[in-house]
Order: sequence, then C-alpha cells, then structure tokens
Amino acid sequence: MSMKTKGILLAAGGASLWGGSGAAAQQLFMTHAVTTEWLVAVRLLGAGLLLLIWGLIKSSKQINEIIHDRKNMAMVLAFAIFGVMNSQLSYFFAIKYSNAPTATVLQYLQPVLIVLWMAFGQKIRPRRVDGISIAVALMGTFLLVTGGRLDTLTLTPIALAWGLWSAVAATLYTLLPSGLLKKYDAMVVCGLAMFVSGIIMLPWFLTMEQPHLSLFNIVLVIYIVVFGTMFAYTLFLQSIRYIAPSVTGILSAFEPLIATILAVTLLGTKLSTAAIIGSLLIILTTVIQAVPFNVIWRRFKRAK
Repeated sequence: MSMKTKGILLAAGGASLWGGSGAAAQQLFMTHAVTTEWLVAVRLLGAGLLLLIWGLIKSSKQINEIIHDRKNMAMVLAFAIFGVMNSQLSYFFAIKYSNAPTATVLQYLQPVLIVLWMAFGQKIRPRRVDGISIAVALMGTFLLVTGGRLDTLTLTPIALAWGLWSAVAATLYTLLPSGLLKKYDAMVVCGLAMFVSGIIMLPWFLTMEQPHLSLFNIVLVIYIVVFGTMFAYTLFLQSIRYIAPSVTGILSAFEPLIATILAVTLLGTKLSTAAIIGSLLIILTTVIQAVPFNVIWRRFKRAK
C-alpha cells in the first residue's frame, strides 16, 4: 500500500467515524436516553482521558512542558472552554433540535467564517476563491434553511441558532490552539483540552440525574467516546503524515456524508431535494478552499 493510499484511508476513516458519532447522538436524543449536557460531559471526560493517556505514553515531556507553563495553560484553558466545550455543546444541541446531517453540514460554514475573520480581524484581503466560497456557502445555507422558498423555514429558529453557533464554535476551535500547535503535538493539545473541559463540566455531570441506559444505548455512548472521538482524532491526525492537509480537508467531507447516510437509512431522517443540494454546496466550500486552483491553473498554462 502506498503512503498516499494509506493517508487517504486514514483521513476518510477518521471523518467517517466522526459522522457515525453524529448519527449515534441523534439516536440517543430521539429516544430521550440522555441529555445533551450529560453526553458532552461523558464524551469530553472519556475521550479526553484516553487521549491524555495516549499522549503520556508518546509525548509525556510535552505534557509536562505545557502544564508547568502558565501561558501555555492559559491557552489550553481558553481552548478548552471556548473551543472544545463550546463546539461540542453547540454541535450536539444542533443535532438535538434538528438532525445529524443538518448539524454536521452547518458546521461546514467554518471555512467561510475563518475567511471573514482573516479579512476583518487580521485585515488580510480575501482571495478571489474566498469570495466564491462565501457566495456558494450563502446559497447552500439558504437552500438548507428555507428549502428554496423565501416564505418558509425548514429548521426551527432554535435549531438554526445552534447550528450557526456550532459553526462559530468550530471556527474558534480551529483558531484558538494555533499557538500551541506550532510547538506541541496535536494529539497532546487536543487530549489535554478535552480533559480540562470535561473536568470543568464535572460539577454539572455529578449533579445530573444519571440515565438508565439499555445495552444498545451503552454501546452507542461507548462508540461516541472511543470510536467517534479518540480513534477519529487519531486516524485523522495520523493522515497528515502521509498526505497534504489540503487533501485531508477534502476527505473531511466524509463526515457529513456518513452522517447523512446513517440518519436517512437507519433513523428515518427525511431531507428535501433543496436541503440536499444546499448541503452539497456548503460541503463544496471546503473543497474550494482546499484545492490549490492557482497552482493547477499555472501548471495548465505552462503545459499549453
């Protein structure tokens, strides 16, 4: 197996496991098996602990450096609260009030929000491809939210609010740890932030009424924590060793694809034609951002 093929399989596998966790969460919420806060707390504590143990085995020196430096820990705390916990809560609330495909797709507005942040926050002029991404994303969001009709909303206001906020939270999740990721392994940073955010949620978790779960629901929770989080992160981050980040960005589209397939086939979720087209347009923005069209165009011109 070539390095490229291995990288593609790792990235697609990680994204697919993420998509499966969204569908699993939707099933738990549909049957009122757990609350959103309970599931997020368990996911962050469980996956954070597992990733932290993995980090201690592989990079204990890095963890020691981070926890013994006040500036680093301040960055971890900010990432844990405003990035990790914020994105997890908003994403699962979006699933609760809509469905896994819609919530996952709305998170894919993140590249557009990053472009806007770079333009207005960092005063970096957007490229032509960025303008195209924004236009495509807005059209996709319009179709997803309205079904192509100006007089109706296919999502409730609270579902739309949580979905859009999950995109904002995903943007913060991407931007906040940039300083740490320049110095430390992504697995260490993510594991530490997840565990810290889980500890922050621990008081709420301990005071919640603990659910009585069936064996099937226990399996779903274990899947979300172990496969949909720990293994998903591990596979996806490992893929960057073998393929370019731009390719992993494109392959991340497997997440909403798998979430949609599972939700429609197993959970009976119905999506209109307009919603499907809108979802594809939003996912397309990730492809537009990831593909180096300028490089391809220059090579094409040289070939002529």
